[in-house]
Amino acid sequence: MIVANPIYDIVFKYLMEDERIARTILSALLKKDVVAVEIRPHEYSDDSRDSLSVFRIDFGATIRESDGKDRLILIELQKTWLDTETLRFRQYLGVHYSNPKNMMDGSQALPMVAVYLLGHKVGDIEEPVLYVSHQSCDYDDHVVTKGLPNPFVESLTHDSIIVQIPRLHGRINNRLDMVLSIFDQTRRDASDSRLLKIDDTTYGDDADMERILHRLTMAAADSEMRHKMNVEDEYYSAIEKRDTEILMLDRQLAEQKAQLTEQKAQLSEKDEMLRRTVKMLLDSGKPIEEIAKSLGKDFESIKNLI
Repeated sequence: MIVANPIYDIVFKYLMEDERIARTILSALLKKDVVAVEIRPHEYSDDSRDSLSVFRIDFGATIRESDGKDRLILIELQKTWLDTETLRFRQYLGVHYSNPKNMMDGSQALPMVAVYLLGHKVGDIEEPVLYVSHQSCDYDDHVVTKGLPNPFVESLTHDSIIVQIPRLHGRINNRLDMVLSIFDQTRRDASDSRLLKIDDTTYGDDADMERILHRLTMAAADSEMRHKMNVEDEYYSAIEKRDTEILMLDRQLAEQKAQLTEQKAQLSEKDEMLRRTVKMLLDSGKPIEEIAKSLGKDFESIKNLI
């Protein structure tokens, strides 16, 4: 099957607007049964620069725990192609914590899970999906379980799920691997990066995956969607070109700064050597005028040096 590439923001948004698909993807990521999900309107937008370089969707999700109880959590899902967005991720989190609409009873924030779909690798971490969970410990590093989970504690901390899309290489060992396989960029069409080639027989009779593939097929056939994907390509190419230029300028500035620092150190060393020479000559009884003449310096500079 030829389907639209969901790494594009416009396609990803189109995909996640389907409530059933959103539940399928979030259930696989959380490893929990997401029984209901609602896209929340963005309360914050970063218009300072490159507002498209981080794409995010905020969800209110009802999850069913193993004991059968339902609870409401916030899910902040952010996707980026660029590897320079750590600060902006943190800015978005800060806005979440300060938003009164994300409170349970007006005083404590809803538990939150941050999901990061990254179009780049994170250092040398080889696992395609990384779960970062907080633990509560006492002074002796013993894990505290009594009284937890607690709304106060949960409102101040959050778990994270980090997906490294370049680390997805077609291996399907579990439900999450199957769901994330639609983001596997090794399946890109050789002549058009906007499209993926998917072997739909991989998914058998999985109705949820069939729905995802159907929606991605619809996106691939939509001329307006393809046009918007082209715009994204042009936009990100411009950003990458600019970031490369900035990086090169930063390196040049750093090199110049290092050279200036070295020159300053050398000048200080020369001044110190000259000062010692002048002192030695003064101690030997030579007048300043004669010292200045012998060193090829003017009278005032030697005087200032002293």
